[in-house]
Amino acid sequence: MKEFNGRRLEIDALRALWAIRRHGGITRAAEALGLSQSAVSHKIKRLETSLDCDLLGRSPGGAMFTAAGEDLLDYAGKILRLHDEALLSLSKASLEGRIALGLTEDTACSDLARILGRFRRLHPNVAVRTKVRMSLVLRAMLERGELDAAILQVFAHEVRPTDVVLFREELHWVKHPQLSLPQQGPIPFLSFDDECFYRRWALDIGQDGGVVLETVFECASAAGIVAAVTSAMGVALLSGRHLRRPEMQIVTERLPTPPALAYVARRARKVRNSALDTLVAEIENEISRYGGLVLAS
Repeated sequence: MKEFNGRRLEIDALRALWAIRRHGGITRAAEALGLSQSAVSHKIKRLETSLDCDLLGRSPGGAMFTAAGEDLLDYAGKILRLHDEALLSLSKASLEGRIALGLTEDTACSDLARILGRFRRLHPNVAVRTKVRMSLVLRAMLERGELDAAILQVFAHEVRPTDVVLFREELHWVKHPQLSLPQQGPIPFLSFDDECFYRRWALDIGQDGGVVLETVFECASAAGIVAAVTSAMGVALLSGRHLRRPEMQIVTERLPTPPALAYVARRARKVRNSALDTLVAEIENEISRYGGLVLAS
């Protein structure tokens, strides 16, 4: 029993371990957490020493985590969620009211859903109505006062002074490795619908260099675009979170470099309310803690 009581699961170390899984390695995890690579490695090594087992696989070409590491990760996610929710519950204010919130599909199909679920549990007297639309539609709804706030994508150079920047990400041209692009003539393009600002950029500025894009597939859903890419139907514009799979290959030849993206919380031009302030703050804090939003599996 004495040996068991001497072991500890430090929250910061568990958060570092979880970030390694979420971001695909120590280097990316360190960048997301705002730490040095050596600091993250030190946290993991100290955790391994405390538990007297290896958590990370260190063989070249081998698995990222050992069997013990995989087992601990299952618990780490639950521990971190309960830890963060407990802290919020102890400091929560009594809130009530209504929030009309807009989300893009990219953010709705991420762990933002977990943050919203936790907010509902902690603040049962706040009614949150969520609408999922394309970014351009959400911008128009904000201008018309139909939403109180929206979590949406914009090009990095379009960020407004009043926006809360949650995180930044790169946009890439991608294709399946087995798809060979023609050296001349049109390039098959997998496009979102008319309300997508990726599409508008691609069919406007994206063709300024003489490249001709021929739309062969059009879909409002990111899942549909991903499926079309993995079926080798053409090239598409996708953000970095979609690229952690072998069926995705970044294209740099013939096509212009896309602008960087920013995910922002943008409010309507209305009087602020405390419930909305709290929700935006919780989203901002959660993303800064974990270094971004991860797509739901």
